[in-house]
Amino acid sequence: MSVRMIRAKIKAGKTGELEKAAREMFTEIQAAQPQGVRYASCKLPDGETYLILLALDDDENNPLGAVPAFRDFQNNLSAWIAAPPTIEELEPVGTYRLF
Repeated sequence: MSVRMIRAKIKAGKTGELEKAAREMFTEIQAAQPQGVRYASCKLPDGETYLILLALDDDENNPLGAVPAFRDFQNNLSAWIAAPPTIEELEPVGTYRLF
């Protein structure tokens, strides 16, 4: 299992567009119910930085790739993010229903 934390700063004026696309993506993910993945997106207090948590049971197989809205969202990221995202591997020490 792997757990990643991704931080991305969004271009000025693009947060509304990004959030609309994210809501649509998460609606489709909920409908598809992919197994072996936990995924969340949160806006930080500055209103421009987003934190994504991604946990995969199998590092070689991200089931989100089978969800068309996820692929579309990923393909459009360059229109929304101000700089390349920062990706960090996390090692959970303890968790309750998160990872």
